[in-house]
Amino acid sequence: MTRTPIGRFAGASMLALALAAPVALSPILASPAHAFFGFGRIVYDPSNYAQNVLTAARTLEQINNQIQQLQNEAQMLINQARNLASLPYSSLQQLQQNVGRTQQLLQQAQSIAFDVGQIDQAFQQRYGNVALSATDAQLVADARARWETTVGSLQDALRVQAGVVGNIDTNRAEMSALVGQSQNATGALQATQAGNQLLALQSQQLSDMIALLSANGRAEALIEAERATAAEQGRVQRERFLTPSAGYQPGNARMFSTN
Repeated sequence: MTRTPIGRFAGASMLALALAAPVALSPILASPAHAFFGFGRIVYDPSNYAQNVLTAARTLEQINNQIQQLQNEAQMLINQARNLASLPYSSLQQLQQNVGRTQQLLQQAQSIAFDVGQIDQAFQQRYGNVALSATDAQLVADARARWETTVGSLQDALRVQAGVVGNIDTNRAEMSALVGQSQNATGALQATQAGNQLLALQSQQLSDMIALLSANGRAEALIEAERATAAEQGRVQRERFLTPSAGYQPGNARMFSTN
């Protein structure tokens, strides 16, 4: 059977299409896979998706860092507020009352107060040299005045001792309260203020100790001054007793009156 030119042309065309089909489809097969969701065509690109995920992770990390920074700043402000918070306790009034009681006891000193001018005046009048011309009555009166001064100073010392001992209970209560405040302090300012009040308590106790030593020293000084003056007075009286007098001088005596 002999083929016509038309038939040979048709066969050649079909062969050409068959050979060209793989070449035409090769770009489609070499391209990434395609996915279809819903209506329309959505192209899925793995490299783009990975880049987007990495960008989102970095953004989330930055947000977390910013949140952590804000939290740190907030905590810093809270700590600063605590450090600036004032101590809600003050022992100043109680300490001032203790000092006031001790000072009042010192101001009530009998006869000779803790005053330089009064001390000088009292020693010029009652202590020191005893005049030979003083009468016996004056010597006795001065000796009694000195004795009363000495006894009064001993009483003053005992009163100051009682006041200082009375402050021990209040000082112990204040010390316990201040130590508790110091241990429970929420910031540096509260701890510092508690420490300062503890130092003030120690200063008040030292002032009580100084007052006690002063009162005792005053009493001891007056006792020694009385002893020294008594010795001087004894010497004067002995000298007056041993000094020869004019003796007996005869005079005219009239037993009976005559008319």
